[in-house]
Amino acid sequence: MLLDELNKRMLTADGAMGTLLYSYGIEYCNEELNIQRPEVIEKIHRDYIAAGADIIQTNTYGANAHKLARYGLEGQVESINKAAIAIANKAAKDGGQFVVGTIGGIRGIRKSDATLDEIIAMVDQQAQHLLSGDPDGLLLETYYDFEELAATISHLKTLTDAPLIAQLSMHEPGVLQNGMSLNEGLHRLEALGAEIVGVNCRLGPHHTIQAFEGVELPKKAFLSAYPNASLLDIEDGRIVYESDADYFGRAALLLREEGVRLIGGCCGTTPKHIEAVKKRIGHLQPITEKKVEEKKPIVIREAEALKDKPLHEKAKTERTIIVELDTPRHLDIDKFLEGSKALDAEGIDALTMADNSLASPRISNMAMGSIIKHKQDVRPLAHITCRDRNLIGLQSHLMGLDALGIHDILAVTGDPTKVGDFPGATSVYDVSSMELIQLIKQLNEGISFSGKPLRKKANFSVAAAFNPNVRVVERAVQRLEKKIEAGADYFISQPVYTKEKIIEIYEATKHLETPIFLGVMPLTSIRSADFLHNEVPGIKLSEDALDRMRACGEDKDKATAEGIQIAKELIDTAAELFHGIYLITPFVRYDMTVELIRYIRQLDIEKASDGQYVKTSH
Repeated sequence: MLLDELNKRMLTADGAMGTLLYSYGIEYCNEELNIQRPEVIEKIHRDYIAAGADIIQTNTYGANAHKLARYGLEGQVESINKAAIAIANKAAKDGGQFVVGTIGGIRGIRKSDATLDEIIAMVDQQAQHLLSGDPDGLLLETYYDFEELAATISHLKTLTDAPLIAQLSMHEPGVLQNGMSLNEGLHRLEALGAEIVGVNCRLGPHHTIQAFEGVELPKKAFLSAYPNASLLDIEDGRIVYESDADYFGRAALLLREEGVRLIGGCCGTTPKHIEAVKKRIGHLQPITEKKVEEKKPIVIREAEALKDKPLHEKAKTERTIIVELDTPRHLDIDKFLEGSKALDAEGIDALTMADNSLASPRISNMAMGSIIKHKQDVRPLAHITCRDRNLIGLQSHLMGLDALGIHDILAVTGDPTKVGDFPGATSVYDVSSMELIQLIKQLNEGISFSGKPLRKKANFSVAAAFNPNVRVVERAVQRLEKKIEAGADYFISQPVYTKEKIIEIYEATKHLETPIFLGVMPLTSIRSADFLHNEVPGIKLSEDALDRMRACGEDKDKATAEGIQIAKELIDTAAELFHGIYLITPFVRYDMTVELIRYIRQLDIEKASDGQYVKTSH
C-alpha cells in the first residue's frame, strides 16, 4: 500500500524526534521515553501528522542492544520497541498515516564498534519486535557503513515482505565513506531488494540536493531524502540548527526535480519544516524521467615512485635495521641531530621516532622527521598514535607527512594520557590502531577518511606494533593476523630480553609472510632496568638480565658494558631468526646503539664468509 501511494504521488515524511526532545530539555535515552513518557512521544507523532506528514517513524533509532547498553537498558529491547510501534500506530490510527519501524545504523568510521554478525543479531532482535506491530515498512537510517546496510537489507529480506526504506549517510555530497558514488550505492541497495533508497542526516538541504544531481532514477525503487535542517552550530554549549522552514520547503521542490518522491527531515527539523514541505510538494506528481549530466571524473594520480625500497620489502630478503631515537622533550635539538647523523653513518635503514611516548610531549616527530630527511638525508619512520588526534587531525597529519615525503609509518594506539605529564588531558581514540591502518591504506587509494577523492594516491608503508611479552604468544599472533587483514605491511616488536622468548616468537610467527622487526633495547643501569620491567607496559625483563644489571651496582661504565653485552647475546639469536632488527636507543645514548649496529654488521659479514645467512622467512 505504501509503495502504491509512492507510485502515484509525492509523500511527506515526518522530521526529527531527538531535536524536539532536546528542545524540551530531555538529554538522556530518547528511546526509554516509549515506556517512561509515552504521551510525550505520541504528542510529537501527532504534531507531525498535523503538519501534514503522510509517514511517521517509530522512536526506535537507537533501540538496539548496542546503543541501549550505554544506558544499561540492553535488556529492554523488546519492551522499548513494542511500546514504540504501539504508540505510533495509535497516533496514526485516526488519520490513516503510514507507520514505519525505524532501525538505526551502528557503525560510523569504527568497524570495531560491532562485527557484522553482532549487528545482524541485533537487527534481527529489534526487527522481530517492530514487525510484531505490523508496520507499513521498515526505515533503515543513518548508515555510514555501506557493508553494514547491505548486510542488514539482505537479512531483513529473509524476515519480512514489508517495504524497506534504506538510507545512507554521507560525509561529502555524492560520495560514500568507502569512496563509492552515491549513485552506485543506491543502485546496489535497489539490487539487494530495498524498495525505497535514499539518504538522511549529516548534510543540509543544499548539499543533499547537490548529491542527488548525480543520481540516476532507479528502475524499480523510489528515491527518498531526509536532510538535516542545516549544518549544525554550537551556541552556549548547545547544538542548534539555523534553518528557515520555508527554505526547507523550497529545497523539497528541488529534491523533487532530482527524482525524490519521499521527503522528510532529520536533525534540526520540526513540524514547521514538514508543514513547509507538504505545502510545496503535497499537490505535485513525482518526476518520472531525469537526465543526469555526465560529470568529468576526478582523476586520482598515482603516487610518486619511492626513492628507497619499502622497508617491508627489504626485510623479506635481507638484513634491515631500524633504530628508534626519541625526539627531545625540550627545544634543544642538537644532541638529537648529532645522534641521527651518527646512526645514519652506520648504515641504518630508517630512524624511527615515537609519537609522544608515555603520553609526554616531545618535539613533533613530523618536524624532526622532515629535518633529518631534508638536511641529513636520513630516512624517517614516524609513529602515529590514536590518542592525540581526532579523525580530522589524523587525516591532516597524514596528508602533511605525505607532502613532506615521509612514507614510513607505525600506527599505534598510544599510551593513555593519565600515564604522562598531563594526566588531565583528554585521550581521543576516535579509532583503534587497526582501524587507523585501514584508513591509511585508504589514503593509499587516493580516498580520504570521509570517502572524498584526494586527487593523488599516498604511498605509505604501514607498520603495526607487536607485543610478544605475554603469557600466551599465540593470542598475540592472532592479533597480528587481524592487523595483516587490516593492511599492516610489517611489524615492530616491543623489546625482548630472553633468547627463549625470541625463539618462541619465531616458532609462533614463522607461518606469516609479513616481516617482523625484533626489538632489542640495551639496558643502562639497574634503575632503568627496574623501571622498564615494573612500570612500562609491554616490557618484561628476564631475572638473569636483572641480576646481571644489579651486580653492576652504581658503576655506570660497568652497567653500560653489561647492558651492551646482554643486548649482543640477544642479537645473536634474533639475527639468526629474523631479517629485521629494531634497536631502541635508551636516553639518547646513541653510542650504545652504534656499537650494536656494528656488531650486527660483523655477524652478517662472518655468516656471509661462511656461505650462510638468516635462516627464516622473516
